[in-house]
Amino acid sequence: MLCVMESHLTVLAPLAAVWLAAGWLADGMPRLDLADDLRRRAGRVLALTLTALGLTAAVLGVGLSSGGATPVDRAAAGLTLAAAPALVVATCTVRRVRRLRAGAGAFAAAPGTPAPHGLRAAAAHPLVGLPLQVTGLAVLPAVVAAGAPGLLFGPGVTGPAITGGVLGVAAIGVRHALRHSRLAERATPPRPASSRAAGPLHV
Repeated sequence: MLCVMESHLTVLAPLAAVWLAAGWLADGMPRLDLADDLRRRAGRVLALTLTALGLTAAVLGVGLSSGGATPVDRAAAGLTLAAAPALVVATCTVRRVRRLRAGAGAFAAAPGTPAPHGLRAAAAHPLVGLPLQVTGLAVLPAVVAAGAPGLLFGPGVTGPAITGGVLGVAAIGVRHALRHSRLAERATPPRPASSRAAGPLHV
C-alpha cells in the first residue's frame, strides 16, 4: 500500500510543482519594468504552461484509457478537479501569453526599453495568471490525499476545506482584477482638455 501511495505521489507532486511555478512566474510579470525582462518571463511562463498541459493531458489520457488501479490511474482520478481550469489555460491563457511575449519582443529590440503600461496591463489580465494559479491549487488536494489519505476527507474537514478553497480563489481573482484595472487606467491616454473650457471667456 505504501509503495502504491508513493508512486501515486510521484506522479502528482512534479505536476503540481510545474503548475505552481507557472502561476508564480505569471503573477510577477506585471511588476517587470523592462520589455526585455517581460519577454523572457513570458517565454518561461509559456514553456512551463505547455509542459504542465502536456503532463496533465498525458496523465488523464493514460488514466482514462486504462481504467485500472495503477498509480497513473489514481493520479488521473485526482486531477478531475484541475481539468476545468486547465482547459481555460489551454484555450485562453496560452494565446494571451504568446501575444504578450510577441508584444514585449517588439519593444525589447533596444536594451533597457521600459515595458509600456499596456503590456503590463495585458500581463495582469485575470485570464493570464488566475487560471494557472487555480489549476495549481486544484492539483494540491490530490497531492495531499496521495501523501496523507483521509487528511482532507475526514469528519468535519471536507466542508471547511472546500469553503477555504473557494474563498481563496475568489480573493486571488479579485486581486488580479484590481491590478489589471489599475494598470489599464495607466495605459489609457489622458483625454485632451476641452477647447471650450481652455479658451478665454467671451462676454
